[in-house]
Amino acid sequence: MNKKKITIALLDMYDGIPNQGMRCLIDIINRFTPLVSFQIYDVRRKCEIPEIGQYDIYISTGGPGNPLVGDGTWDIKYYEFIDALSKWNLENPVKKHVLFICHSFQMACQHFGLAEITKRNDTSFGVMKMHKTIEGQTDPLFEGLNDPFYAIDSRDYQVVQPKLSVFKKKGAKIICLEKIRDHVQYERAIMAVRFTDYFVGTQFHPEADPISFVSHLRNKEAKEKIKSMKGEKKFKIMLEDLMDDDKIYRTNETLIPNFLRTAINDLMKTKKMLSN
Repeated sequence: MNKKKITIALLDMYDGIPNQGMRCLIDIINRFTPLVSFQIYDVRRKCEIPEIGQYDIYISTGGPGNPLVGDGTWDIKYYEFIDALSKWNLENPVKKHVLFICHSFQMACQHFGLAEITKRNDTSFGVMKMHKTIEGQTDPLFEGLNDPFYAIDSRDYQVVQPKLSVFKKKGAKIICLEKIRDHVQYERAIMAVRFTDYFVGTQFHPEADPISFVSHLRNKEAKEKIKSMKGEKKFKIMLEDLMDDDKIYRTNETLIPNFLRTAINDLMKTKKMLSN
């Protein structure tokens, strides 16, 4: 591996299921060629965990299933890996940057003891509004995104009931909440957290692009399931939202690139200072 490049480890949490999410992530990372190189690790199926000293940036993907349940092997190694990254950042001047997405985000919130992870009353799926909190208004992850902005949401579980004393103790911040639903009494789920200056996570899928979603709809069974969940009218609105340049396109082109630019700039600046 070229040591002059910024190195990225992609932690695949999809459990071996073919998906468009990884294609989207690779597409985004390739926008930063030739600055970066990357390697994929199959965490859940092969229990592959990257060597901490070998990479600068880590992106941990979404995935299916209950985030509170593992097989007793890969999940334990994954949590040990998160702890090792946290320890590294406390002890070393060159920090490791991590982005947790969806399933990984839920696992991180659980591991850090920040909130409760519960099963939703029904599946949330489609193009959804995301609302920045006060802290989120100035978070570099969201720079260039409107408030609210739009993203693909796909989840059966949710992060709720934040333990604010733990947030305060750890210096973590809630930076995004789900859409306001006046017609129901359910608590608004947490959609993004700034765990530390170097760890951040989103419940939604910032990597998703319209192509990946349309590809999903080619499956007739999936298409009919979404129609039955949303109804014909909302389904058509969702398709229109997919094609709107200021919605999913904007999030895809903005959020993860923001994360990567922030991480790359920090790494290059720190490494340059240490070499002088």
